[in-house]
Amino acid sequence: MSDLRISIVIPAYNEGEEIIKCLDQILAAVTSPCELLVVFDRPEDTTADPARRYAEREPRIRPLLNDIRPGPAAAILAGIRQAQAPVVVVTMADGSDQPAQIEELAGLVEEGAVVAAASRYMRGGSQVGGPWLKGLVSRTAGVSLHLLARVGTHDPTNSFKAYSKAFIEEVGVESDAGFEMGIEMVAKAKRRHARVVEIPTVWLDRTVGQSNFKIRQWIPRYLRWYLFALLPFYGGKWPPRS
Repeated sequence: MSDLRISIVIPAYNEGEEIIKCLDQILAAVTSPCELLVVFDRPEDTTADPARRYAEREPRIRPLLNDIRPGPAAAILAGIRQAQAPVVVVTMADGSDQPAQIEELAGLVEEGAVVAAASRYMRGGSQVGGPWLKGLVSRTAGVSLHLLARVGTHDPTNSFKAYSKAFIEEVGVESDAGFEMGIEMVAKAKRRHARVVEIPTVWLDRTVGQSNFKIRQWIPRYLRWYLFALLPFYGGKWPPRS
């Protein structure tokens, strides 16, 4: 596995047979040496059996049981800990992201960025569908943080990003709920004057299944990292964790 270029982490929750379509699309788009870590919370998750069957015929697939705690934040972290490549790309299992951009994002990290973000809110990017409140909050937070703090991306909350694994290991991951790791890494890169870059992307709302995004529950956690990036004196201790 020493020649791996990209570890692709896919947190999944009861995707069932739909995970096969996701894996097919990624493997068709990514030609570099890679591994796909499909991470689920429970052995009985409906994603598990299809992912394991796929792995029997495709060695690049690694089904992985999240052994940290339930939820997407821990699933992403579990995948990153098991990743064997120097570049880690996080992408969703629901078809909302663009697999054809994975190698481009990874290449930007290889060129020196610690975070490469797929951005819905920069010129050329867009979001198709999805709850209006979620989109409004995400766009407002992203664009304002870009303008006020110059964090390197208009879309720090989007989970579709590539990371330097060495950077993640250096700064650590504190996020413990939702998909807040994306904005956490952008905020920590800002504080360390590390390079964050972006490319435009088209985000498509899922057409099958139900989103696991809990906007009202997770907004305070996103706000913590928003303030951490924006205010040089802010220590990140507020709001308190629930």
